[in-house]
Amino acid sequence: MKTAIVTGVLGGIGRAAASMLLEKGWRVAGMDVGEKSDIDSTNFTYVQGDISDKASRERIIAAALETGEFTALINVAGVAPKVRADLLDMTEESYDRVMGINTKGTLFLTQAAAKELIRLGNGGYIVNISSCSAYTSSVSRGEYCISKAGVSMITKLFADRLAGDGITVNEICPGIIATGMTAAVKDKYDKLIGEGLVPVKRWGQPEDIARAICALCDGTFGYTTGESIIVDGGMHIRRL
Repeated sequence: MKTAIVTGVLGGIGRAAASMLLEKGWRVAGMDVGEKSDIDSTNFTYVQGDISDKASRERIIAAALETGEFTALINVAGVAPKVRADLLDMTEESYDRVMGINTKGTLFLTQAAAKELIRLGNGGYIVNISSCSAYTSSVSRGEYCISKAGVSMITKLFADRLAGDGITVNEICPGIIATGMTAAVKDKYDKLIGEGLVPVKRWGQPEDIARAICALCDGTFGYTTGESIIVDGGMHIRRL
């Protein structure tokens, strides 16, 4: 049975991705910073950890190898700044925290997973959850935008490096998704969506992203690698 690692598995997108993969017959090794997960499945293994920590990354890789046929890595884990501050007031501490998890953690977990996928020799799939913030300026959370732009380049670099090993690497750029990360600014986004910011005229749901993740892991897009797939209800469209 194929196994996928899903980081950030206690959050909205991570939980939806893990649940959907389990429904489709995958085993899932999930990691997050919480003490335990309430995902109830005999095919689910939970590992408490932080992707910015090397020992945590080693534990989730080991769990995936023990659980089944390690085939896919889904990099969902990420954080926003604790305080939204003007770019001129952004602190080094906030930058280091956000970059350490969103970019450094993603980079080195992908590196470790790639080495195992190459060793196993059966190809595989890596999906990085980036953000519309990778290409959209938001001067009150510059460190987040920079971190997600970094994820975009991580995607391209590994796609280039791993293509010859039959491993595809793609990223999904969500728009405004109803998760814990956006809960604090719900009123702001309700207003913007109501004013037409999103052509589809609704919040995105974690399941919208999970469906794209599953499609990238089932061979449907086997000839696609290094691609950024935007799932944002059309928010990226330039309109007059």
